[in-house]
Amino acid sequence: MSNEMYPKATPEHAQKRRELAPKSEAAFQAFSQAVFADGALSKKTKQLIAVAVAHVTQCPYCIQGHTRAALRSGATAQELMEAVWVAAEMRAGAAFAHSALMLDVVERSTS
Repeated sequence: MSNEMYPKATPEHAQKRRELAPKSEAAFQAFSQAVFADGALSKKTKQLIAVAVAHVTQCPYCIQGHTRAALRSGATAQELMEAVWVAAEMRAGAAFAHSALMLDVVERSTS
């Protein structure tokens, strides 16, 4: 048994996904390529966004893969760290913003 929380992604896992659902795998790969292609946003910007989102969704595989892709697209360590801080602020901001739900219940309960 591994000491890691998540198993290491392996080429064998990728092959098994392709074997078990080839059409879905191919569609997902095509979708991913289209999404991360240069467009109104550069590949680098899209990968920085992906790194930030991966931190909010807490997907370790996405964090690793999109960090590598961002670096290949020219992102710097400083840009990656700023993207993570944006993600952290957004996650904290969401908790703060949702306090309106709590305050609404408090107001209704004490009125």
